[in-house]
Amino acid sequence: MSKLDLLPINIAGEWRLGGGDESTSLYPATGEVVGRLRAPSLADVNEAIERADHAFRTSGWAQRKPHERAAVLYRVAQLIRERAEPLAQRQRLDNGKPINETRNLVASAAGTFQFFAAACETMEETITPSRGDYMTMSVYEPMGVVAAITPWNSPIASEAQKVAPALAAGNAVVIKPAEATPLLALELAAICEEAGVPKGLVSVLPGRGSVIGDAITKHPLVKRVSFTGGTGTGKHIAHIAADKMMPVSLELGGKSATMVLADADLEHAVNGVLYGIFSSSGEACIAGSRLFVARPLYAEFMDRRAAKTATLRVGDPADERTQMGPLITAKHRESIERYVALGRSEGASLRCGGVRPEGAVYERGNYYTPTILEGLNNSAQICQEEIFGPVLVAMPFDTEEELIAQANDSLYALAAGIWTRDYKRAWRVGRAVQAGTVWINTYKVFSISTPFGGWKDSGLGREKGRMGIQQYMEQKSLYWGLNDNPLAWAN
Repeated sequence: MSKLDLLPINIAGEWRLGGGDESTSLYPATGEVVGRLRAPSLADVNEAIERADHAFRTSGWAQRKPHERAAVLYRVAQLIRERAEPLAQRQRLDNGKPINETRNLVASAAGTFQFFAAACETMEETITPSRGDYMTMSVYEPMGVVAAITPWNSPIASEAQKVAPALAAGNAVVIKPAEATPLLALELAAICEEAGVPKGLVSVLPGRGSVIGDAITKHPLVKRVSFTGGTGTGKHIAHIAADKMMPVSLELGGKSATMVLADADLEHAVNGVLYGIFSSSGEACIAGSRLFVARPLYAEFMDRRAAKTATLRVGDPADERTQMGPLITAKHRESIERYVALGRSEGASLRCGGVRPEGAVYERGNYYTPTILEGLNNSAQICQEEIFGPVLVAMPFDTEEELIAQANDSLYALAAGIWTRDYKRAWRVGRAVQAGTVWINTYKVFSISTPFGGWKDSGLGREKGRMGIQQYMEQKSLYWGLNDNPLAWAN
């Protein structure tokens, strides 16, 4: 048993041990324990939400002027930047991402708080066009207690994308981080507290989604849930929310298509497709896991791609040269191995990868090699189901119509990539493909100022963008009577 002390969790601003089961955070590269805590009990969950509601009603946070709330959020951004390296190193230990990736995620979190601080103090309420002897206005007000349920693949950045706009809107926030990666959510809560967010407005309740997540979602004082994670869990949350008449935003799974057209710049396309599927070890909802290549280019493209895949540096996340680290857990690696075996049983040929790497550096970690499968069509099971790992299925196509039909033949519609020199064709295909985000001659780049979300089984609603604050607010219409005489009806 690890000698690490149990970490306190944050129950409405009170740092204390949870009353639930003990859990450990393991470093995916070695299996060593990097954190220990006790999950909250159901009584802790109820207490956190009730106290969050009390803080929302009594702290004055919701009543502060937007620029006053913004000043606190700017301070959060500043503190994240001041502690960027220790936060990045802690995240590396929490989920095994290469250190350069975790540095980028920490920077993203700081940028998110800065953006929503600016959006908060510049958000304008609207005088709407009058249609009578009255002035009409549209205003927004905070909801109360909102929940942020976040995934294990991008801690702190995912929390920031939900917490920053929710606080900017004037709400209290209950964070339920992934059971496997709770450490950065706890760090963020401490930073928010230090920056001046009133006590009680932020809670962190780590634990099993089926227990803690359900309890949070069902609680009558929780007015909105923003969830990022698997489609099955998202649908479950949506059912609970429907019974409560509660709004939700759901950022769910993906099976994103990357399309290399006949006139594509091959060097750009090869590098972009590699980054789109193998960065973050493929553990990303937007991973470009389905590759469609114009048949005349297919052989050359795949030769280049396989050769470059073989040069990717899989190894120690602490090494700045590492491009792919370990997978999150041994169980998750086994799931990916089963998918690769399934693909081969369906008739796929293995172009490269498909094994655990050998060597001392890999022995204790959850490593898997970048994998490319060929010889299947889009109806194959591994082309339809999200694998969430470094596995790419490549397929040739003949016509644009065929390409669009196959790209859209999916339950998911989160993202897509197009590689072409023809801007007219890029526009045409980009508008025809079903996806919440389409990258053209790039992939997996993000801007906090641009809305993000999916269609179909990839989710509901949008995060980010200037209007991202408003999803955490209720819209209200005001009518100001300007008539000189009493309303005639009563005369």
